[in-house]
Amino acid sequence: MKVVIIGGVAGGATAAARLRRLDEKAEIIVLERSGYVSYANCGLPYYVGGVITDREDLTLQTPEGFRRRFNIDVRVEQEALAVHPENHTVNVRRLADGSTYALHYDKLILSPGARPVKPPLPGIDDPRVFTLRTVEDTLRIREYLDTHNVRRAAVVGGGFIGLEAAENLLHAGVATTLFQLDDQILLPLDKDMAAELHAYLRGCGLDLRLGAQVTGFVPGGEGLSVQAAGMEDLPVDLVLMGIGVTPDSELAKKAGLALGVKGAIAVDGHMRTSDPDIYAVGDAVEVRHFVTGAKSHIALAGPANKQGRIAADHICGIPSTFTGAQGTSIIKLFDMTAASTGLNEKMAKAAGVDYGKVVTYSASHATYYPGAHNMTIKTLYDPATGRILGAQIVGFDGVDKRMDVLSTAIRAGLTAAALTELDLAYAPPYGSAKDPVNMAGYVIEDVRSGLVEQHHWDEVASLPADGSVLLLDVRTPAEVKKQGLIRPDAVHIPLDELRDRLGELDPSKKIYVNCFSGLRSYLACRMLRQHGFRCSNLSGGWRFWSYNATDRAHDAAPTHLCGIPTGQGR
Repeated sequence: MKVVIIGGVAGGATAAARLRRLDEKAEIIVLERSGYVSYANCGLPYYVGGVITDREDLTLQTPEGFRRRFNIDVRVEQEALAVHPENHTVNVRRLADGSTYALHYDKLILSPGARPVKPPLPGIDDPRVFTLRTVEDTLRIREYLDTHNVRRAAVVGGGFIGLEAAENLLHAGVATTLFQLDDQILLPLDKDMAAELHAYLRGCGLDLRLGAQVTGFVPGGEGLSVQAAGMEDLPVDLVLMGIGVTPDSELAKKAGLALGVKGAIAVDGHMRTSDPDIYAVGDAVEVRHFVTGAKSHIALAGPANKQGRIAADHICGIPSTFTGAQGTSIIKLFDMTAASTGLNEKMAKAAGVDYGKVVTYSASHATYYPGAHNMTIKTLYDPATGRILGAQIVGFDGVDKRMDVLSTAIRAGLTAAALTELDLAYAPPYGSAKDPVNMAGYVIEDVRSGLVEQHHWDEVASLPADGSVLLLDVRTPAEVKKQGLIRPDAVHIPLDELRDRLGELDPSKKIYVNCFSGLRSYLACRMLRQHGFRCSNLSGGWRFWSYNATDRAHDAAPTHLCGIPTGQGR
């Protein structure tokens, strides 16, 4: 059996290695148009910023290594020009000399990945406008930084690559502006969860411009200017485009294979395309979203690796099936971490999925042990069953392990009640006896059972101001003095005084309670409910409300939580 694989990196390289482990006699050929067959795609921005210093560390496996260990014929700098399913051949061009040849296959695996989006803007082809997708891209950017006096840079796009590139340019001592067309960064998060990141990044020295439509680039002297609608031109020395990727499905389209959402290659659960002898994996394929079942395009390394293995299995007679992706992702930005899995609110609404949500604020480990930092956790659930639908976390340490637990919970179909029963590892340096995941489950169950009613940050402004309801703040006097009341008409009674001051409250009015994080106001609501008052708790507390309803642009990033000197040029 002769298997040809077009593209390496995650999906293609994984498929090749798995094929060899299953079939020692198969002839396996990998075609890769770049000079690197298996590399740490997600590590590329960190080489730009000097966090990863050895370029060899970016290479996971060399062509020579593949040949020695797996007896796989890896042909780098060779580009597949066309696939001919009718005669099982691929036309290939050697980039070194331009010569071409035809390559026969019994089975073909397409792993072309995705290509950076480059809109047809004026000046987009200027040599100082870079993209970051391959090792070669990374080396070009690093070389430019090393050989030019780059003092200011612009990044266009607030997704994973754009944000990591911006952070690493700051690490390299370059004053950096990030332009984002949407009114938030990191679209896997809801806007209310991204708000804290906006404040933190600005506090770390990033000039973050939201709702900014870049319209072109104008050369001038040694640099160029970034033009954005409604904004003054920004002179910079370098521009990095990071506005997203699109499936590289042109080969498949020309071969007559069926395409799906966003032009991605349509595949079945075994990763077969519309041609039974051609498989496709990785960032170029359409997948089923695990939670909704909808066809989606999810370009992440984890699913790509799984798909490569499944395609190899099926070619070798093992009926493995890809059951869908839920988009679990995580990003480190300076010392802050943001992660998500499953559905966010935007996705749930678009899919017509009924959901409830809670926002909790939990310490990464026992607060009496030094170094604990709180994390904001937003959890979506099915109101009817309590099944977990999605989660988002923003915080410092401990975010990754909680997200992994919640991702596993979604995959297993667990409910909020099941979250409360999870037996998670605890010791003061690592967690709390009631882990943040347990706490999310407890809060959801309290809401579902009717023990507490909640309202959300975006409802505060619309609460009646005619005296028909009461806004009650149960923070301490010191907190209120420092942070202010959530609304001028709010009444302040500290929680520890509330039981003795119930006579000051009108039982005919519904009471909307807030504290800093939502915990003390929950305790207040339980107290008030049992004394005959109607009560609603502000989910996420004053803190979550403040990031979304007020300007906290520069107060969320203490110097020790950024890790770099800010505001300095090279």
